Amino acid sequence: MVQQQRAAVTRAQIVRGAAEMFDKSGFEGASLVEILEASGMTKGALYFHFRSKEDLARHIIAEQHRISIAAVEAIAAQESPAIEQIVMLCHEMARQIVQDPIVRAGIRITLELSADDRGPAGPYLDWITACHTLATRAIDQGDLLGTIDPPVFARFVIGAFTGIQTVSQVLTHRTDLEQRVDEMWMILLPGIMPAARHHSMPRVRAARTSVPVTAESFDDQDRPALTS
Repeated sequence: MVQQQRAAVTRAQIVRGAAEMFDKSGFEGASLVEILEASGMTKGALYFHFRSKEDLARHIIAEQHRISIAAVEAIAAQESPAIEQIVMLCHEMARQIVQDPIVRAGIRITLELSADDRGPAGPYLDWITACHTLATRAIDQGDLLGTIDPPVFARFVIGAFTGIQTVSQVLTHRTDLEQRVDEMWMILLPGIMPAARHHSMPRVRAARTSVPVTAESFDDQDRPALTS
């Protein structure tokens, strides 16, 4: 048991160090030497847990995906109206990107690997699916116009959020991301909510989850399996 705990701690240190370097330098730019220095581990320890740099990168993507989906599930479990849950989802995604190096690294690696068709589409497809489900519920609850097509709306919202966080990173290193996400909803809500519900727009814009999710929210057995 003690040996297993030590192995879990070692792996977590390697992942954290790798996430810091991938976030800073990208997949191609981060060297194994830099990852080892950042994690304080030996090359033997790294290769005991991961077969290659790409194996380590894909583990981080899987970890980032798990954190994001856990946030989706935590938000969906709340009793708030679906339109508020959609807003919560965007703000929670923004918070994770700003505060969690594993999430930042996972997103950067995914975009980088996608340039040559090696990046997984799963994280984005799952975000879109979650938003689609919430949009359908919001229409049923009368908070979204019935003329809105849920799958189209979901793809637009996730695409808009992705663009906003990318521009925020380029211009301000995401220091204004929270404000930019709020502005996105300030512009969108008047056009997607029925006029009879416009009085609730300030409450919808202010919606935030009360259960933030981080990498530390999982114990070792809950972490995603290694993928290649």
